[in-house]
Amino acid sequence: MKDMCEVHLHDEEKVNRIQKVISQVDISSMSKLFKVIGDENRVKISYALCEDEELCVCDLANIIGASMATTSHHLRTLYKHSIVKYRKEGKLAFYSLDDDHIKQLILIALAHQQEVRVDG
Repeated sequence: MKDMCEVHLHDEEKVNRIQKVISQVDISSMSKLFKVIGDENRVKISYALCEDEELCVCDLANIIGASMATTSHHLRTLYKHSIVKYRKEGKLAFYSLDDDHIKQLILIALAHQQEVRVDG
């Protein structure tokens, strides 16, 4: 199977239209979002927060099998990029997903991965 065009010809109207649309979107921020979520431990944290709407740092550390320090580092990164939010209750910090869009991204990625595995 050849996965490349055999001639170098493009639809100039289509290319120009899509380039214009792309230039009006903050692609850099979208790329950063996927890079941040792309870390395996941060995906585990995000997925765990899809399963349970709120978890403390201790729970998350045990879920991902990492130290409290490592988990806190990942949570700070997720917080900095508005993927998670937290609330304090005494000395405990409880984390949740910042909004439903993050949950949708995680669940769509999971559905895609399962579909590829079945179809592949």
